[in-house]
Amino acid sequence: MSQADPPEERIEETTTWPDLAISLYDRLTGRGAEITYEFEDLEVDVPSGTGDDAEHARWRVDGTMRITTREQE
Repeated sequence: MSQADPPEERIEETTTWPDLAISLYDRLTGRGAEITYEFEDLEVDVPSGTGDDAEHARWRVDGTMRITTREQE
């Protein structure tokens, strides 16, 4: 695709995983799409803040998460 393509047909380059997830979700919203994530023994340490002394809560996920998009009527 070139710069002459309409904006909705251009995919901007992303540099981080969160940016990729957001751009994918934005492109699929309103198209009846479904994104499915499957986790097996995933552990995430979620910080209580941004400082060096932040405490962490451990979240454990083992299962499926589905995100479905649709247009509002």
